[in-house]
Amino acid sequence: MKAIIFDMDGLMIDSERLYRQAQQDIARQFDKIMTEEIRMKMMGRKPIESLRLFVKELDIPMDPAKLLEIRNDVMREKLKNDLVPMPGLTHIIDKFYGKLKLAICTGAQQEFLDIVVDQLGIRDKFTVLQNSDDIETGKPDPGIYLKTCQRLELQPGECIVLEDSLNGVVAGKRAGCYVIAVPTEYTKDQDFEAADFIADSLFGAAKHIELEIYF
Repeated sequence: MKAIIFDMDGLMIDSERLYRQAQQDIARQFDKIMTEEIRMKMMGRKPIESLRLFVKELDIPMDPAKLLEIRNDVMREKLKNDLVPMPGLTHIIDKFYGKLKLAICTGAQQEFLDIVVDQLGIRDKFTVLQNSDDIETGKPDPGIYLKTCQRLELQPGECIVLEDSLNGVVAGKRAGCYVIAVPTEYTKDQDFEAADFIADSLFGAAKHIELEIYF
């Protein structure tokens, strides 16, 4: 293996909590209730794709693009003021920086990716920062991972993918990567059977990579 590709939302940062708050607030404005089933469908997808699902499932009378603008305004402030890295993030980056190429492959737009890497001070650790702005179809489609591997100048089989959601795991596997699932409190009930390994945290993922994959 020559690279580790990180998902961002829910894997590197505790953003699912922030997205949940934003989406619940928006749903309440229309007297709707955001369910866990809808959240699971939205996870890992491109922003506009997730909002199309949101509008359809909740039957909200608003253009998804307009709703995305509203959510972006809320999330922009939350990411700047309430950004929390997931346990083990610094550990796994420091352990493999300089040994393997590191990349981020996120369904988020470039603006939010920039906010996260700059807030955390980790931009210089990553060879590739791949957003979903120019990706036609988001996860679980493998396209975004295939493009990340191409930008790394590596074959998918040479890359380890770290994901917290089922959509992300499926995307990584379809691309041909070795996929480690790192479930969170929000995704722990998803079926991660498709993953090559399921870690209890980023600490566990780092240990597995060190002992079983990277020699």
